[in-house]
Amino acid sequence: MHHWAARPAWVQQGLLHGLASREAQAMTSHPASAPAGRMAVRAASDPSPPVPSPAATTLITGAQVWRPAYIIREDLHLAGERLTASLTEPASEVVDAGGTYAVPLMVDTIVNQLPPQHRRSYDLLPGNLATFAVVHRPVSASQVRSMLVVSPADLLGVWVSGQLEAWQGEPTRSAGEDLADPAVRSAWTGAWRDARRDLVQHLLPDGRYSETRGGRRDAYTGRYWVHGTRITYFDDSGFWAFGELVDGVLHHAGFVMVRH
Repeated sequence: MHHWAARPAWVQQGLLHGLASREAQAMTSHPASAPAGRMAVRAASDPSPPVPSPAATTLITGAQVWRPAYIIREDLHLAGERLTASLTEPASEVVDAGGTYAVPLMVDTIVNQLPPQHRRSYDLLPGNLATFAVVHRPVSASQVRSMLVVSPADLLGVWVSGQLEAWQGEPTRSAGEDLADPAVRSAWTGAWRDARRDLVQHLLPDGRYSETRGGRRDAYTGRYWVHGTRITYFDDSGFWAFGELVDGVLHHAGFVMVRH
């Protein structure tokens, strides 16, 4: 078991009235020593990520968890690919995320298509898939819902269905590894187009991507990783972004793309 520490880059500012003072109190009172039964805190400057494992259980402590109407400081429990209300055994990984923000990876172009009773399936609640980012800065509701873009310096980690995709702003595996499976490669690689916004996104078999925008080739280039229905992008210009493939339609940052 490893215990990981997250260190904020600056004093965080609250998104809702009164949050700043509550957060400041939480940050200053966050225990410096590990609770009984856990290993001692390991410095966040260590670049080694928690070891990704489908069977791993993870406890993320101290983060401000984003909800549609409010933010709350609480622990996140990951068991396999889902969030749970609690863990029945000590976590195999413990992430001390004091002073950070946990935000779901969602896009309104998908959520708005769901029946009202299913629109909370992206929230960070027990029973839902453990798909979220933990960042060192506040994130607005519009960013969460439409275009979440995170610089490496602001990113502690990205979990997709419980699998760690990025840690300390860096990917946890080489681009293209997930595309070795022919079924995965067939589902994702190729050209995707949003004609309404004049965009074509080329997902290449080696884990690279290139976007043509307004006829300008290679407007954005970078690496990408896929897991289940999710895609995680790391652009060469220095930012992380996210998307989802649903019913043959690729949703990313407000773009709605189909095979071209």
